[in-house]
Amino acid sequence: MSAPTSPTPMPPRRSATFDEYAIAEIHRAAATGIYDIRGFGAKRRVPHFDDLVFLGASVSRYPLEGYREKCATDVVLGTRFAKKPIHLKIPVTIAGMSFGALSGPAKEALGRGASAMGTSTTTGDGGMTPEERGHSSILVYQLLPSRYGMNPDDLRKADAIEVVIGQGAKPGGGGMLLGQKISPRVAAMRNLPEGIDQRSACRHPDWTGPDDLTIKIQEIREITDWEKPVYVKVGATRPYYDVALAVKSGADVVVLDGMQGGTAATQEVFIEHVGIPILAAIRPAVQALQDLDMHRKVQLVVSGGIRNGADVAKALALGADAVSIGTAALVALGDNDPIYEEDYQALGTTAGAYDDWHEGRDPAGITTQDPALAARLDPIAAGRRLANYLSVLTLEAQTIARACGKSHLHNLEPEDLVALTIEAAAMARVPLAGTDWIPGQKPV
Repeated sequence: MSAPTSPTPMPPRRSATFDEYAIAEIHRAAATGIYDIRGFGAKRRVPHFDDLVFLGASVSRYPLEGYREKCATDVVLGTRFAKKPIHLKIPVTIAGMSFGALSGPAKEALGRGASAMGTSTTTGDGGMTPEERGHSSILVYQLLPSRYGMNPDDLRKADAIEVVIGQGAKPGGGGMLLGQKISPRVAAMRNLPEGIDQRSACRHPDWTGPDDLTIKIQEIREITDWEKPVYVKVGATRPYYDVALAVKSGADVVVLDGMQGGTAATQEVFIEHVGIPILAAIRPAVQALQDLDMHRKVQLVVSGGIRNGADVAKALALGADAVSIGTAALVALGDNDPIYEEDYQALGTTAGAYDDWHEGRDPAGITTQDPALAARLDPIAAGRRLANYLSVLTLEAQTIARACGKSHLHNLEPEDLVALTIEAAAMARVPLAGTDWIPGQKPV
């Protein structure tokens, strides 16, 4: 009689809930007793513009011919009250990223690239630098809860003012700039001690609601002689109500930032678990504007994960007037460039995954205040790369618009889109491809 055979050993099976990353994070938290801080934006998969596709022209629609028939790209922001609204050549702007979070050469490069394409850049927290103003033909000045670097004279020098109530990566949370990035110049601009962590407030100190915000916007208009457009920026959480209240408070422009938007530094748990994707936020925001009869009268700028011309075109088709990019702009400058792979490896990461922007050790010289590292970034060459990237975004969006028979990017509309997933169809309020079904909407 033969001996019984041994059972086939079962292969190791990992938990979907306690995956490799979750286990590593538990070990890290148990060893350190502190939460993880990083930069960048949400990294997990959420419904996004990739889940939508355009219906190009065929027999039932008439396309525009190549590059021979014009497809305009210009946009005007701030037409509601401002004496001097902003005229942009393209509907892609540069989001607020501070000097402090970014190096001086990086801020200069952003200004150079944006100016070359006829669009705007934004100061971020911490005030305005002369280099930034000097190289930005159109500059938006951010007013944040911290008031760091706030200077009424600089506010008057700006072309628009953006009141920041929240951002997509951390709606409801304040800013962080850790001590290793508080250089002598940053400390002087922000009136902070050098080398000490900066954590700014999560809400503005001089108002508690929309009625007070109305008063603050009036103050800004008075100090700028009613010339400058006033933006209000909110993180995407309750977009219908937040946009409606921003309009009621007197905003010329509303900036809506989804959870894929980046940040210089905040808690990992905040980045991944607070806020909603920009795809889910645009249509409620547009609905609020339409219900108030303010769509296209108060302009809507959306941001959070914009990467290519298709993203731009889809955001505009859903009702936005323009988009804003932050992380993508830094990548265009050279962030996470494989040429620095050896340096990234030395930091325990790899090109494409580097997100420790708060540490100030960026090999690309972008998210740092270390003079030696910042010197690696040539602002002229980096600005040229950004301009090239913005040009490609615009050309890609034009190509799609022409294929849909549109002579202006703003003529794109929800009817030009269908969704590939039920979730995207429900969020974007466009039909599931191959059907006339929009989940959650009652049949007419």
